[in-house]
Amino acid sequence: MKESSGRKQGAASPCAACKLLRRRCAQDCVFAPYFPADEPQKFASVHKVFGASNVNKMLQELPVHQRRDAVSSMVYEANARVRDPVYGCVGAISSLQQQVDVLQTQLALAQAEVVHLRVRQSANFSSHGFSLASPNNSIDSPSSSKLMASHHHHLHHHQSKPLYDMDVMVDQSHYEESWWT
Repeated sequence: MKESSGRKQGAASPCAACKLLRRRCAQDCVFAPYFPADEPQKFASVHKVFGASNVNKMLQELPVHQRRDAVSSMVYEANARVRDPVYGCVGAISSLQQQVDVLQTQLALAQAEVVHLRVRQSANFSSHGFSLASPNNSIDSPSSSKLMASHHHHLHHHQSKPLYDMDVMVDQSHYEESWWT
């Protein structure tokens, strides 16, 4: 007996749907392309949640090119319903959304802490009178060298946290904007 283009198995091997339903698997079986015999659990979950007649009806009403995606969605929802009979996919989505909210809160707190530490570091530099050299500052004079050495010595004794590269400045408006968006 020759296989039809819509069948993956011969007459001796019914699809998972027909096998579970204990019926003859016709050559034009709507289930055969999507529920192969070697994946019995796939149809079992869909049948348990939606019922074979509803799945058959949905597949018959869809164009052939959309059926594979529809079956994939039904299998996903059916498996979610088996795990969580009340909420199904919605329960999984809700749980993931709660995790996203917690992680976003943690990220915002970490960003706020970074801004706080950088502002504090900037304030420490300012309070010690330390500033970056500019063309107007005369670093070559002996008195300014002593002053800089004094500030440098003073910073080492009173600074509790390591100093970072002063070229890295924080655009606070960018961080504040990201907290609220």
